[in-house]
Amino acid sequence: MPPLLRAARPRQWVKNVLVAAGPLAAGTIADADTVVAVLVAFVTFCAASSGIYMINDVLDREADRAHPVKKFRPIASGAVSVRLAVIVGVLLLLGAPAAAALLGYGVLAVVLAVYIVLQLSYCLWFKHQAVIDLAIVSSGFLLRAVAGGVAASVELSPWFLLVAAFGSLFMVAGKRYSEVHLVGEGEASTRRSLELYSASYLRFVWSIAGAATLTFYSLWAFSLERTNDLLPQLSVVPFVVALLRYAVDIDRGAAGEPESIVLGDRTLQVLGVAWLAIFTASAALG
Repeated sequence: MPPLLRAARPRQWVKNVLVAAGPLAAGTIADADTVVAVLVAFVTFCAASSGIYMINDVLDREADRAHPVKKFRPIASGAVSVRLAVIVGVLLLLGAPAAAALLGYGVLAVVLAVYIVLQLSYCLWFKHQAVIDLAIVSSGFLLRAVAGGVAASVELSPWFLLVAAFGSLFMVAGKRYSEVHLVGEGEASTRRSLELYSASYLRFVWSIAGAATLTFYSLWAFSLERTNDLLPQLSVVPFVVALLRYAVDIDRGAAGEPESIVLGDRTLQVLGVAWLAIFTASAALG
């Protein structure tokens, strides 16, 4: 890919599929208006997140050059100039909420603005604050799930929000654990906050977050009132197995880039398709 496109990190756009989670859970994902709303949320979040990635990589370019993997990023390697990255990044950050508002999705524009403010504050100040950085990065995943719901005018249940919140924390803590596993404990040359994290602490966080995600998802699935109650309850099986499968990648320190795990693990993909088929069938039956 051209360097500028690589700087936008298109592989990480897979995270933005989370905007479909709310409408899927509500059983409205097949409605024409909902499909359009989800697509708008997906595209605008892709633009906003790419803008954040560019600004973040500009600020982190010196530290990235000391990282065994991140040194190959276009901005750190010099393939994309700092000036071009800043211009494109700012345009994307301004354009995403503006496009949502112009298309008639005002609440989505507000969610995008909150996402951008939080992520910029992370890039500028909070990425070096232990625990705070986990919370802000996790909020990015949660806001994606919220964005799809508000764009499609879907009421999001407390159970859904808890699953999204703790599932996000599970992935982010797993990502940090993999980074510590890669560079070593107490090593802060690539990220200052890593100096304050131990592998045992991060294992504690992602273990608790994983357990909470499984518990809240199970409670949610068993609380749904559907024509066929068995299907949402059955969806617990592939969900649990997929999360445990992902935990294997975290444990061996290979979850530094979650999108790479999702795109490269065929077993995880099969489990995801199985879960999606069961849950979609449940939603279709009502």
